[in-house]
Amino acid sequence: MDRRNGVGAWGEEQAAKYLKKQGYRILERNYSCRFGEIDLIVSNREYLVFVEVKLRKSDAVARAAEFVDFRKQNRLRTTAELWLSIHETELQPRFDVVEIYAPEGESTKKPLIHHLEDAFQ
Repeated sequence: MDRRNGVGAWGEEQAAKYLKKQGYRILERNYSCRFGEIDLIVSNREYLVFVEVKLRKSDAVARAAEFVDFRKQNRLRTTAELWLSIHETELQPRFDVVEIYAPEGESTKKPLIHHLEDAFQ
């Protein structure tokens, strides 16, 4: 399924709304290059944050962040390095994971959102 459509896009939109409410500015959505994709790139006064959004119905099997394994982290790091080589910033880079739990998928009225700051180095 194309992530820009359907439930994946819905989850990323929920994460973007949440982050805006927390004072972050959305710089890019779905930045992609030959190395991989970063769901959201946001900033606040102190940090430039590369955000991986993980949407699940529940955490019965595992927490959503656990699906950001070592290989995925490496792809995110490499993709972020390329983005940073093109965009100068004085902000400290950071990798966050936003977990979204939506038992009814897009029909979920109030998804549970966990923001894991500095989720990995």
